[in-house]
Amino acid sequence: MFELIDEWGPEKVVCVSDARTGMRGVLVIDNTARGMGKGGTRMSTTVSVGEVARLARNMTWKWAGVDLFYGGAKAGIWADPTASSKEAILRAFVRALRNEVPEEYVFGLDVGLTEKDAAIMLDEVGGRGGAVGTPHALGGLPYDQLGVTGHGVAESADAAAQAIGLSTGSLSVSIQGFGAVGAASAKRLAELGATVVAVSTSRGGIHNPDGLDVAALLDLRERYGDALVDEYSDAKPLAAGEELSVTADVLIPAALQDVIDADLARTLPARIVVEGANLPSSPEAQAVLRGRGVTVVPDFIANAGGVVAAAVAMDARYSGIRPEPAAVFANISNKLRASTIDTLEASKAQGRTTHEVARSTAQDRVREAMVLRGRAPRNAAF
Repeated sequence: MFELIDEWGPEKVVCVSDARTGMRGVLVIDNTARGMGKGGTRMSTTVSVGEVARLARNMTWKWAGVDLFYGGAKAGIWADPTASSKEAILRAFVRALRNEVPEEYVFGLDVGLTEKDAAIMLDEVGGRGGAVGTPHALGGLPYDQLGVTGHGVAESADAAAQAIGLSTGSLSVSIQGFGAVGAASAKRLAELGATVVAVSTSRGGIHNPDGLDVAALLDLRERYGDALVDEYSDAKPLAAGEELSVTADVLIPAALQDVIDADLARTLPARIVVEGANLPSSPEAQAVLRGRGVTVVPDFIANAGGVVAAAVAMDARYSGIRPEPAAVFANISNKLRASTIDTLEASKAQGRTTHEVARSTAQDRVREAMVLRGRAPRNAAF
């Protein structure tokens, strides 16, 4: 575990277990120089300490990248999110972290968890401060229901398109993953006039170069989940992964990490890649895409709509007044459009990938905070 530590963090790694429920989990608090640790909690049968640490570091850069004052953190639970024992496992995980929550970490949503799960975690904490992303009926901002992350991805895509002289109304878009992020991205892009030509789920993908009916897709998702691709009739079926290579102006990987490697990057037809998922491309792929002139909006800028909403939710945890969604969407749009344009302009001026310049900006902000707090490494150039 010590190999995970560098000059930035992590500051704390807490591994927990519960023999009765079989719960195994981890909390990684990466860097709190700019504020307390905040990041989502995921549940998966493949989660690992290394994965959670990597995601916690990404949260450090994400908060700093859009200039919000929280620190990087992430939590993970090694379990099947569809299991009947889910609630018992969640409650055991929350109890195991009672020393850290809510003073050092606040639960949020990530892969495998929903607003209902956030409500369970809030109940187990025993106060209103222990979780965000809670249901509307409990005064929370229901991220998935509102589609805040996907809304931000679409706003970043629109800003990137305009930056290279393309009209959103003429854009064709392919989306890998039609979960909360992908579906909300499609909804917002359709509102802006773009044409969604391909989507995928865990069941495969569908493609129609003339465009898919986004409203129909959203309805089918509500009724059939990932099986929506089997129920939509006016499209050609795609094998898993083919949605990455269909002809489209914009590609939005909004499902899994590490899906774009250097080989795939050499042949991607998209002119713009907007990273809706966390860590979907390798550094080698990012360099290849830049060399080919493909515009890339990094994950910790493009999908930061969720952290903007989380920042609002964090402030509102103890308030009796529910946050207004319209104001949240306005904040997301303003923050992400500005960050997207700044990142693209800096990449062009400095001759580096957008990931490199966005990370450098975030690192400068975190470094300054560490120096001011007296946390900079001793006897080291920092």
